[in-house]
Amino acid sequence: MSHLKDLPVVSLQFYVTAPYPCSYLGQHKARSQVATPNHLVNAQIYSDLVQVGFRRSGVFAYRPYCDGCKSCIPLRIPVDEFDPSRSQRRIWKRNTDLQAKISELKFHDEHYALYQHYQSERHAGGGMDHDSREQYAQFLLQSRVDSRLIEFRSPSGELKMVSIVDMLNSGMSSVYTFYDPQETRRSLGTFGILWQIDLCQQLSLAHLYLGYWIEESPKMAYKSMFQPHETLENGIWIRR
Repeated sequence: MSHLKDLPVVSLQFYVTAPYPCSYLGQHKARSQVATPNHLVNAQIYSDLVQVGFRRSGVFAYRPYCDGCKSCIPLRIPVDEFDPSRSQRRIWKRNTDLQAKISELKFHDEHYALYQHYQSERHAGGGMDHDSREQYAQFLLQSRVDSRLIEFRSPSGELKMVSIVDMLNSGMSSVYTFYDPQETRRSLGTFGILWQIDLCQQLSLAHLYLGYWIEESPKMAYKSMFQPHETLENGIWIRR
C-alpha cells in the first residue's frame, strides 16, 4: 500500500495546515497534512500511515505537504540487510557498557532535565530549548499507539540517553532521542540508531523508520549514513 486511498482508514479525514516557519530549511515555509480525528489513529492505522510517509508528534499523525518543496523524504532501514560501516562498528563497541531499560511512557524529572540540557546545547534558539514540562510531555509522552521509552545508563547509574520509539506491525519507528551532549566521544545519536536496529533484528521486525531525510539540512542528513536504506518517492519505497 502506498497511497491514502489504498488504506483502510475510511473514517479518517485529512486536512492541511496553514504555512508555518520551516525548522530545517532557512526561510522556507512548511505545511503539514494531518490525520483527524486523532483518537481514531490507533496502532493498526498508524502502522499503515507510516507506510505512506506519516510521522507522529504527540497524538498527531502528519506528513509534509509543502508548497513547491519535496525535500523531506521518508527513510527506513531494512534491518536484516544493514551493513554497519567501520566507524559505526567502533561506536557500537564503545557503548557496550551502557545498560538499556525499556518501559512505558512516563514523566521523570531526570529525563526532563536531560532533555533541557540536550536542547540548550544542541538546538539553542530552535524553540524547543525552552519547552515547559507540559510541552515536553505533549511532544514525547502522549501517544495513542504502541510506544516505548528506552533509557540508557552508565555502569555507575548515570542517565546518558533516552529514546522514544513506536512499535509497528512489521517495524519500528524512531520518534525522538536526546542524550548527554557532553558525551561527544560516545557518538550517542549514532549509537541510539544502531541499538534500535539491533532491537528490530531481535524482534524479527523488517524495518526501522527514521522519519524524514533532508539532504540540504545538516541536522537530518546523517540518516543516509545507515546503509542500505530505502526512501519513499512518489509512493514507492526505493533502495538506496
